[in-house]
Amino acid sequence: MEPLLVRVARREPAERTPVWFMRQAGRSLPEYRAIRERHSFWEVAHTPELCAEVTLQPVRRHGVDAAVMFADIMTPVLGMGLAVDLVEGVGPVIAEPVRTLADVERLHLPDPEEAFAPLLEAIRIVRGELAPEEAVVGFCGGPFTVAGYLVEGRPSREFATVKTLMYAQPNVWRALMDKLADCFGAYVAAQARAGADVIQLFDSWVGALSPADYEEFVAPWSARILAAVDVPTIHFGTGTSTLLPAMARAGGDVIGLDWRIPLDEGWTLVGDDRGVQGNLDPTLLFAPWERLESEARAILARAAGRPGHIFNLGHGVLPRTDPDQISRLAQLIQSLPSTE
Repeated sequence: MEPLLVRVARREPAERTPVWFMRQAGRSLPEYRAIRERHSFWEVAHTPELCAEVTLQPVRRHGVDAAVMFADIMTPVLGMGLAVDLVEGVGPVIAEPVRTLADVERLHLPDPEEAFAPLLEAIRIVRGELAPEEAVVGFCGGPFTVAGYLVEGRPSREFATVKTLMYAQPNVWRALMDKLADCFGAYVAAQARAGADVIQLFDSWVGALSPADYEEFVAPWSARILAAVDVPTIHFGTGTSTLLPAMARAGGDVIGLDWRIPLDEGWTLVGDDRGVQGNLDPTLLFAPWERLESEARAILARAAGRPGHIFNLGHGVLPRTDPDQISRLAQLIQSLPSTE
């Protein structure tokens, strides 16, 4: 038996809509916080048994259809030899930003089986613990989002330093994207070999670009990463309403939609030859149940029972979210036929 998520990602007929939530593993769960009281983030991520435990926690609690591996989008960057500090309330901080050709050349391409061995072992553990119909989702940060952190040195809203580099030194930008695509392609391929059933490319901040800039400066490298695996892929970004056709051309069996566009309109832009994932606003998990249920049913109505819809949020679970609300939503989606 193949996992429900895999069958739906291939747009095969299915008995119901699969549901999982981006960032379902982590700070919204008290059992995760209990582990973090004793271990740092990187200790959890780099210890296979702890990583697997945290990955499995939301599957046990919420009954979702997939476990998404507990990792950070900067994980492969560590393997390239860069120091990354995850600052609480800020995000990834790079002490020595990558802004010159010499900086790019200092990044090395690691052996994925060696550099990412703890994560790969955690994937094998998780796959062994799940039922056959439950999926393991591996993931990788998108090349623009990760390059944004590397060039800016920390999270940014305007990405002015990144865009200046793209426009003024396109040779440096292309060299950086080549290096990231080579590393990330090998990284996701290793995850698939270890047992990941689906791979998601998580390009959170690519919506900062115009369609023309996306096509020139990002799409070719995203396409290389997505083409590196034989398992189904999900291609996701936020603020991407104007980029959806170009993202679909770059690749992904499923295109992730954020909450800023109605699901049916987003699917029209993506095209009927792809599935879609989404797209509930994460803050609706703070709303009264009646409002949350209504919005969830509306998303299913917009999907209209077409093969290829995976129910998810339009971005990740927010840290203060009530876990019981997540469980109740998952149970609702699983109780309804996909033609709701």
